[in-house]
Amino acid sequence: MTALTCFRTDDICGRMGAELNAGIAQRIARAFAEVLKAERVVVGHDPRASSQELAASVKQGLLEAGVEVLDLGLCGTEEMYHATAYFEADGGIEITASHHPMDFNGMKLVGKGAAPLDPAGAMSAIKTLAESGNFARGKPGGEVRPAKAARGAYVRAVLSFVDAKALRPMKILVNAGNGAAGPTFDALTAALSRRRAPLSFICLNHEPDGSFPNGIPNPLLPENRPMTANAVLAAGADMGIAWDDDFDRCFLFDHLGRFVPGQYVVGLLAEVFLAREKSARIVHDPRIIWNTEEVVMRMGGTPVMARTGHASLKQALRESGAIYGGEISARHYFRDFAGCDSGMIPWLLIVELMSRRGLTLAELVDERVAAFPSSGEINFSGTDAKAAIARVLAALGPKAMARDDTDGLSLDMGDWRLNLRSCDTDPLLRLNVESRGDANRVANAVTQLRALIESAP
Repeated sequence: MTALTCFRTDDICGRMGAELNAGIAQRIARAFAEVLKAERVVVGHDPRASSQELAASVKQGLLEAGVEVLDLGLCGTEEMYHATAYFEADGGIEITASHHPMDFNGMKLVGKGAAPLDPAGAMSAIKTLAESGNFARGKPGGEVRPAKAARGAYVRAVLSFVDAKALRPMKILVNAGNGAAGPTFDALTAALSRRRAPLSFICLNHEPDGSFPNGIPNPLLPENRPMTANAVLAAGADMGIAWDDDFDRCFLFDHLGRFVPGQYVVGLLAEVFLAREKSARIVHDPRIIWNTEEVVMRMGGTPVMARTGHASLKQALRESGAIYGGEISARHYFRDFAGCDSGMIPWLLIVELMSRRGLTLAELVDERVAAFPSSGEINFSGTDAKAAIARVLAALGPKAMARDDTDGLSLDMGDWRLNLRSCDTDPLLRLNVESRGDANRVANAVTQLRALIESAP
């Protein structure tokens, strides 16, 4: 048995050659088909240099299991999600490493209805079978055919979330980062144009290029934001949008070129959906919560907290019947999009909100930042996470008004709140701090916590 180190909590990602290669991808696909008893599977890939090779191996593994493969070709992860539900397939696979370095690649897997796979159930079984190679005898009947109707159906689904007639004239800068977003964005904007939406776009790094000449697209990193921010200012745009490689996350910039932190986008989208469905549930992660909770409860909704990560958020969304769920890391989930995340629906909804309220994105966000300032996620590497969390709990736990262990350690200190958690995908300890209307309190709390986290044992 060969141990596979590319399996993570809810997806697959590894260094090419060392942790993932064509043979491993083929075995994973074969195991995927057997565990899910799949007869039809959707397959797509991002533009990375290694993705087409891995996609070919994945399709071969599925064919050996007698599966009908619906081939999307180059697409975003959310297109795979949508196609899996739309074609009533038994599962879907997207070959992508998203925002990870050039020498990495991976796979995102879903089951029927684009449902996430249980990490302790199907994902574990797929890993075990792929490691052992004890596959059932090959089945005849497998074939690959292009999923020609997929993109048009996807575009219709995305645009069903917005009212093109409500949009006001706006100039928008978009940075696809040479990832998969460009062709899909063009299909969306062509449909918007046919609906006479008065939007104009300036496109940056629009052509897919797996060599990523402008760097791996990961706008969550502060050092990657100036390219988009400067382009917004140079174009005199009303807002900016940037995506990661497989565009399941979108990142927003206001007309001043300022990056909009994800927690405030979650609040804005909660407002959008609660205006449509007054008593709806809204799912959020535990890292920064006060702004979202205030919006949701003020508008008559019910906030639902779920553990960080797309599998947990999707499960909570489906179980609670929530209309929308969001994470501060720019992942946004929609009940009426097969319960899945999208990097295209959010910016359209924000543009409609700006249009209806007659406000700039800066005006929408600045009010919420003043009411609920937060630190942004602060990462600590080379730290014993358990020991650091224990030190923080020992120092602050007795003074806390409330404690929550949904994901890591959350303490409500009355006028401020913290969340401290280990990252599932990287060897990092991550801190978030928020307050009610007191940015200085956030800064002071971060200083206090940094000292506790970094102190020698």
